[in-house]
Formats: sequence, C-alpha cells, structure tokens
Amino acid sequence: MRFLHIADLHLGKQLNDVSLLSDQEFVLDQIVSIAEGERADAVMIAGDVYQRSSPQAEAMALFDSFVSRLVRLDKKVFIISGNHDSALRISYFSSLVRSSGVYVSEAFEGRLQSVTMKDADGEIVVWLLPFLRPSRVKRWLPEDKITTCQEAVEAVLRHADIDRDKRNVLICHQFITGSETSDSEEMTVGGLDNIDASVFDAFDYVALGHIHKPQKVLRDTLRYAGSPLKYSFSEAGHKKSAAIVDMQEKGDVAVRTHPLYPLHDLRCVDGTMESLMALPYSEDYLWVTVHDELVPPDARVTLSVNFPNMMKFSVSNSRTKYDVDVLATQSMENKSVLELFTDFYRLQNNGAEPGEEHKKVLDKVLRELEETT
Repeated sequence: MRFLHIADLHLGKQLNDVSLLSDQEFVLDQIVSIAEGERADAVMIAGDVYQRSSPQAEAMALFDSFVSRLVRLDKKVFIISGNHDSALRISYFSSLVRSSGVYVSEAFEGRLQSVTMKDADGEIVVWLLPFLRPSRVKRWLPEDKITTCQEAVEAVLRHADIDRDKRNVLICHQFITGSETSDSEEMTVGGLDNIDASVFDAFDYVALGHIHKPQKVLRDTLRYAGSPLKYSFSEAGHKKSAAIVDMQEKGDVAVRTHPLYPLHDLRCVDGTMESLMALPYSEDYLWVTVHDELVPPDARVTLSVNFPNMMKFSVSNSRTKYDVDVLATQSMENKSVLELFTDFYRLQNNGAEPGEEHKKVLDKVLRELEETT
C-alpha cells in the first residue's frame, strides 16, 4: 500500500498581512497531482489543517476542494487535528464523510481511534492521534499519572489494543525530542511537550506533524512531513516536500520524498543598494538587508520597485553593529551626559568621535540648563 504523508497546511495563514491562500492553493494542486501520479492509495494529513481554530470561509472552502478532488481520484484521506485546529470543528460531519473514504479524528474522549485497511499482504491499522494536551487526557484517564505530553501519549497508547503482529501506522501531531524546529512552531516552556521517540516503537510508520522542516527522527519511518510552504524566514533554507511511504509485508517500509515548489519563494537577500537593484525583478517574499554605510532615506521604497513582495527590510553596517555593541555592553543609566552624546554622535557619523568643539558646545548648553533650573 502506498501513502502520501503531508502536514501543517496552515490554511488561511498570512505573512505580514499578506494572504497566502493563492500560494496554498498552488501547492495543494501539486499535492493532488503527486497523489495521482504516484498512484497513492491514501493521503495522511498530520494536523494543523488551518492557521487558527476558527478558520475563515475561504480557507475552509480551499480545504473542502482539496479533499473532494482526492476523493474523486479514489484516494482515502486521513486527517487529524493539530494544535492550531479546533478538534470539534475538524471532526464536524466526520461520521458522514467516512462513507466517502475520508477519516477524521474526533475530539479525544479516552480512546485512540483507528481504521483498518487491507491489501495483498493483509491488514494495515491506521491510528488517528490528534494533538493532545495532558489536561485533556487526564480528564478521561483520571487513574493515570499525567502531567506531561509524554505521559499523556503513553497513557493513550497503553489503553489502546495495538496488535504488534499487524502493520500499524500512527498519524500524530506532537513534538518529538531531537527534532529540528523553526520560528513557526509553538512550543511549551520547559519542554513539557517533548515526547521520546521510543514511545512509538509499536508502529511501523509514524506520520508526524507539528515541525515545519521535513525530517526523520532517529529512524526513517518516524518522520515529519514538514509544512508544504515556508511560513517564516527561519525556514528560508528548507526544501519542502511530501513523503511517499510504500508499505509491503510486516517490516518492509520504504520512504522517499517528492519536492514541492512554491508560487512565491521565501528568501533572504543582501548586498549594497547597487548590487540589490541589479538583481532580477522578483515577486518572491523577501527579507532584504542593505550593507551600505550610507543608506538613502527612501531605500525601502526604491527596493520595493524591484521586490514588490518585500516582507522585511534591514540595514547591516558598522553603524548598526556599533549600536548593538553599545546597548549590549553598558546600561544607558550608568553613563554620563557626555558619554551618551558621544554614543549618539558615533551612531550618526559611522563611528567617528566628536571633536573638542562639539564637547565645548555640549558643556555650554549643560551649564545654561543648570542655571535656568
């Protein structure tokens, strides 16, 4: 059986108040084509379908169209809720759409949900584990000691009737210890959301969501699909992809990835104003950094002609570096007026020191102020 594993769609997300729905539609079209071209039997969506728990109508319509196209291609679809989703909203009409081959995790009520499929090698059990908070699990399993996400997931799996002789696939949206994160994910302070990979030893493949960089965790079959698009500049170096999982007889699982290409890439570019303006016109989402010592006041406007979708603009030169050094090494409140004036003068004059005449003028102004107070 062949599965296509994706996650973290974040439909409805904006970047600097720019809607990404057209970018998301573009990449979902690719995923449908991949599912068709690879002859996948099923598509697994490992949580964070939407950017927020109350998604806008346009995001819901896009997801409806996406899933409907997969169903028309005779693909099974498995969907779980992530930490950005509302479990109740995701599972709305779940019993009705099940007849169409769309299996959606329901809000957790004490048991791990599963769907059994069959192929030439026997049964494959697909387990649906939506994003869980310890408080939610503790409510339904009060006898278990549950204070962390690891204890919550361990308790849920312990109460599940998992036959290790069968082929088991888990779809899960949690943070596995050792995975590489970016600025886009929401983490719990103190590491209470960390889960050790050994918790999932009973499963032949674990389709993970939550982390936006595609990666395996300790073994090829414990894998984050990653988000289909770059959602922060910390992801600028990521290569986005969908995972293709071929499952034969028990113990025989092969995983490969298929690249995904954005409508607008998200990139960081830097250089002098002259070199930046010499670059080709681009509608990519950019963070542009200028390295000139003297930056024109209208630099951002000038660059936006060449880069209309510039998301972030910054300047890096000896002046801005000095600014960081000053703020980092000494508190302003511990400096004299002369020292503060000297710092300010350096910032405005590329690090040059104020002359004696400047100091005399400052001294005269300070004395006049003292006489009038």
